[in-house]
Amino acid sequence: MKKAMKEVFSTILYILVVLLGTWLIITFVGQRTSVSGSSMEPTLHNGDQLIMDKLTYHFSDPERFDIIVFPFQYEENTYYVKRIIGLPGETVQIDPAGNIYINGEILQEDYGLEPILFAGLAAEPITLGEDEYFVLGDNRNNSSDSRDASVGNIHRDDIIGKAWVRIWPLNRIGVLKHQ
Repeated sequence: MKKAMKEVFSTILYILVVLLGTWLIITFVGQRTSVSGSSMEPTLHNGDQLIMDKLTYHFSDPERFDIIVFPFQYEENTYYVKRIIGLPGETVQIDPAGNIYINGEILQEDYGLEPILFAGLAAEPITLGEDEYFVLGDNRNNSSDSRDASVGNIHRDDIIGKAWVRIWPLNRIGVLKHQ
């Protein structure tokens, strides 16, 4: 009887340690998230499952072209996945031809599929604060991002993590390209 109780206690303790370890990893290291919609195509697609790195930004700042995850401020349990375009202190503007300017110089990038048709808030220069980032979806004409007042500039404290690895679908599994 004593051996059986010891075995039950040992099993319960083992389960608690596994649950605690899982909680610590999900809270501080990595977490699964899913892509909903086409705003990040062709990089990410509707239904893609990602592992988000929650640790990196505790030791370094987000960089231009990082794909980040942050909460949508007007809907609980809704998270956006977007690419950082503008960094703290920079001025971002999108001209009528759809060109993106950072501090008056055209941004050299090839993530957008086509010229931007709607500059939104960025039709006028936007100077980012010391903890603000300007984000865009890769599918520039089908993305709710920093050009939209409902999203706006993203504060550093609101960034949950960096999209790191696509784990589904299996035929596109792999580490995501950021830079």
